[in-house]
Amino acid sequence: MVLSTNVLILAAESAEESEGIDLLLPATSELIAGILAFLIIGYFAWKYVFPTITKTLEARQSAVKAELESAEAAKLEAEKLRSDYREQVAGAREEANRIVEEARQAGEAVRADILAKAEQEAVAIKERARADIEGERERVAASLQHEVANLSLDVAEKVIGSTLDREAQQALVTRYIEDLGRGGG
Repeated sequence: MVLSTNVLILAAESAEESEGIDLLLPATSELIAGILAFLIIGYFAWKYVFPTITKTLEARQSAVKAELESAEAAKLEAEKLRSDYREQVAGAREEANRIVEEARQAGEAVRADILAKAEQEAVAIKERARADIEGERERVAASLQHEVANLSLDVAEKVIGSTLDREAQQALVTRYIEDLGRGGG
């Protein structure tokens, strides 16, 4: 209380002496009261407000740091996915090339198989044609033998002028032609 009484007395004395520059400066009691209020508010701000602000700033800093780390992790994951995608695309290209190559080889194999079958069929057709030709040749040869035998008999009948035993003569001519065909002449 003594302090407040002294402050009041000083304030009263200074109010009577106020002139010129004193009008711009606050009264001493007001100055002391302002300093005390400032110190009290400063103490409470330092004790309660600044720690809260510090905690808030640290939390914000941690959140920003976590977001940066999360963004970096997402970037690394994106890079990994892009790398995997490129590998898959390269693998798909290789697979496509392999499939095309296999198809080409399969086509070549089918082509070769078709050519081999065609050659086999051509050989078989040639063999059948040869057999048909040989059979036709033998039939024509037999027909010619028969015709030659008949003509020979006709000529012989006309030359001799009498009728010969046609069957006996036919057998004789056929035997003669067969001997000629075997080279026994």
